[in-house]
Amino acid sequence: MNYRSAGVDISKGDRLVAKIKSMMGETGSRIGHFGGAVPLAVDQYREPLLVSSIDGVGTKTAVAMAMRQHRGVGRDMVHHSINDIACCGADPLFFLDYFAMGVMDVELAAEVIGGVVDACRRWDFPLIGGENAEMPDVYHQGEYDLVGSITGIVERSQYIDGSGIVEGDILIGFPSSGLHTNGYSLARRVVERSDVEYETVLPELGESVGSALLAEHRCYLGEIRELRNRAKLKGLAHITGGGLPGNVSRILPSGLTARFNWGEWVEPPVFDLLRRKGDIPEGDMRSTFNLGIGLVAVVDEATAREIEIDFPSDLYRPFRAGKVIRES
Repeated sequence: MNYRSAGVDISKGDRLVAKIKSMMGETGSRIGHFGGAVPLAVDQYREPLLVSSIDGVGTKTAVAMAMRQHRGVGRDMVHHSINDIACCGADPLFFLDYFAMGVMDVELAAEVIGGVVDACRRWDFPLIGGENAEMPDVYHQGEYDLVGSITGIVERSQYIDGSGIVEGDILIGFPSSGLHTNGYSLARRVVERSDVEYETVLPELGESVGSALLAEHRCYLGEIRELRNRAKLKGLAHITGGGLPGNVSRILPSGLTARFNWGEWVEPPVFDLLRRKGDIPEGDMRSTFNLGIGLVAVVDEATAREIEIDFPSDLYRPFRAGKVIRES
């Protein structure tokens, strides 16, 4: 008996690493050592803080497998991670990924990680390494898992934690493209038990159900950088699992809560499709999905008016999503 007969083919891992290196160009020449290294320009900061986050794309991978479209989930993972640390005021420094399959499919894996490379290149920071694992006793044939870890940097005085939020502040929303990377376990059950399939093209969607569910997780780094230039940005919330109530509450000081203007913004049509086909109670919709808002910024009234009047046209258009009120 050898490792291959036990279900693990090391040569596939070597071929995958070679493909990743070729995708990364000059940066790829540093992949393969026991650790990744990046220079840190500490002289540009008085009190630098490193901000890290780790996350995955959940069961969105199951929809990608059903649709045979894999590159997007790699970009999704990077965008999700960027948004998380950017909500603290940090700019990304580097990224690491973890990809696992039961039986390694080198071409599929290269497609997924190619999406990771695309997103890192788009936002100008390196993928410095990762792990590609073949685990036949953990994942079924064709299944894979994807996780990413990001590290960024921010000046301590520029760290955003929501501590300055007060009653009367305004919640500014930025539109999402769809589910982003949360709520897929529920969404997949709805599709499985309904009269539609992933390949079904619906007029209200203008595309197939699967394509609507695979809509790319938007990266809000450009919007956040623009907001950071406005002196009165008080807090930022990335709307992920837990929806608007669960994520905005994470940045509010004790005694305050958020009142949302439900129904006053346009939801991507995929949400109403899930609502109807799954007969999902509105409370569950709000606590599971982002319902059309991927990022919330908290600002005072004057800054809210300024943003509404003057925001760069090449960025996602902000709108009022609610208000901070005293908890009753």
